Amino acid sequence: MTEYGRSPGSEPWHPGDPLYGDQGWEGQQQQYPHPQQPSQYGHGGQGYEDPYGQGGHGTQGGQGYEGDPYQQQHAQQYEQQPQGYVDPQYQQQAQAHQYQQSYEQQQYGTGYQGGYDTPGHLGQQYDGNWETGQAAMAYGTPPADPYGGQNPDLYGTPEAYPPPQPPGHRQNPPEPVIDWAPEEERHPEPEPEQEEEKHPFFTGEDDPDDDYDDPAPGRGSRGGDRERRNKAKKRNGKNGVACLVVALVLAGGVGGVGYFGYQFWQGQFGEAPDYAGSGSGDVQVEIPRGALGYDIGNILKKAGVVKSVDAFVAAQSKNPKGRTIQAGVYTLKKEMSAESAVSLMLDPVSQANFVIPEGRRNTWVYDTLDKRLDLKPGTTKEIARAKAGSLGLPDWAKNHADVKDPLEGFLFPASYPVAKNSKPEDALRKMVSRANQEYAKLDLEAKAQELGVKSPWELVTVASLVQAEGKTHDDFRKMSEVVYNRLKPDNRETYQLLQFDSTLNYLKGQSEIKISEKETRTNTDPYNTYKYKGLPPGPIGNPGNEALAAMLSPTSDGWIYFVATDGMNKTEFAKTHADFLKLKDKFNASTNQ
Repeated sequence: MTEYGRSPGSEPWHPGDPLYGDQGWEGQQQQYPHPQQPSQYGHGGQGYEDPYGQGGHGTQGGQGYEGDPYQQQHAQQYEQQPQGYVDPQYQQQAQAHQYQQSYEQQQYGTGYQGGYDTPGHLGQQYDGNWETGQAAMAYGTPPADPYGGQNPDLYGTPEAYPPPQPPGHRQNPPEPVIDWAPEEERHPEPEPEQEEEKHPFFTGEDDPDDDYDDPAPGRGSRGGDRERRNKAKKRNGKNGVACLVVALVLAGGVGGVGYFGYQFWQGQFGEAPDYAGSGSGDVQVEIPRGALGYDIGNILKKAGVVKSVDAFVAAQSKNPKGRTIQAGVYTLKKEMSAESAVSLMLDPVSQANFVIPEGRRNTWVYDTLDKRLDLKPGTTKEIARAKAGSLGLPDWAKNHADVKDPLEGFLFPASYPVAKNSKPEDALRKMVSRANQEYAKLDLEAKAQELGVKSPWELVTVASLVQAEGKTHDDFRKMSEVVYNRLKPDNRETYQLLQFDSTLNYLKGQSEIKISEKETRTNTDPYNTYKYKGLPPGPIGNPGNEALAAMLSPTSDGWIYFVATDGMNKTEFAKTHADFLKLKDKFNASTNQ
């Protein structure tokens, strides 16, 4: 029975068990003699007999079990113990112990030399805790060699189990060998720690390079002291520079936070900087089309009118009409309060835009620009003639014969920002650009074919005639029909002659109502529509939006004649020559002719 099958108690299951009373390794140690003590059994003592008969027969002369290598090794171990001086005291104890064993054998009749052990007495002389489960051999008896004198090492081969060890020296069984490697648990790789700054400038330590510049002086030399003082000063200097840099950075950060914080507070809760009063002096500012509150405020601030953009925007928001400020040129004062600037811009007196009325000829535009810009009379007209090709005219408006002014019809009637310091060509370029935008909206090239004319140039010419002869919106559409009916090849009333007084007035640079018949017959200029069929060489003025719309949408009532019966504002139309004569008599009566 091995110790692995035993209970953890001190006694086995039944007294009849040969292992009953086995005290384990410690109990056996009590009966083993000290190495310096003599063996109480001697070399010729009687051996132990197998109580279970496993050995086949008992042995004499100290021989134990045959073929048990464990017992042989154990016996050899104790056989090598030195035999020294025998103390009489120990000898007496051994004899008494033998007597006690003999008495117990006789009492219980076990027949065994060792018998069963009782509490307080050692019995069997074998190790019950060893794994073999076999009785130990008696001490001092030479074991029999079952291999004929050869003692093989049964634990020396790689396949053998390790030899048994005493209980106190036993080790834990080896861990089982795992022939498969479990999959390692994946863990996120730790981020590399930021390397600490080790430069002497930040740590305050000496520069390592400084330690190798000069050889170390001798002990106690003045040079060494001086060098140490120099290094201390250098280290203190570096520390001071580092502290100064840190202080400057902190001061700059605090200052920046304070500045931006103040700006934020001022912008959110403080009043915007502003002038007081209505200002002094005159200054003209030009506000472009599409400019909003902040755009206008920036222009006024650059011109010195207001002190801040926010002040102007706030004043514009407070004024109920502040959002109605239009593009144009305004004459304002310098260093005005924002409220005063808004009020003055809403007053027509301050508006200094250059306005071209509908139907004005280019000569009027040139003369007015000269006065506006304080230029010599005729300056703008000369520039217009010289730079007409570079002011932005479309291709269909160029290279027409007998044209008096190539820009006629392209100085579109509108309001233009023209400051006193502007150049004439800049103002003219703005007007031509506006005309191009308006004509592009009408798609004149496609409309020309629908209306029976050759090009957009002729449409603009028709619109200029409608603008010059018409008085009202209703007149414009009827007048447009008169022009197209007279241009028809099958016209049997005027035979394609327009016979418009406005063309002769344009030629002469005047605006007369009454043109003499003699002049209409004798003037040979191509603009004399009494003499030349068809349209004049080019427009005779700058038509506005209403005239342009009427030119594209004439009536279809059959009108071919018209007369300004009151000589000024009333125009009447006729379909036949007889009706025309009646209107003519009416005109003569109203004008006392």
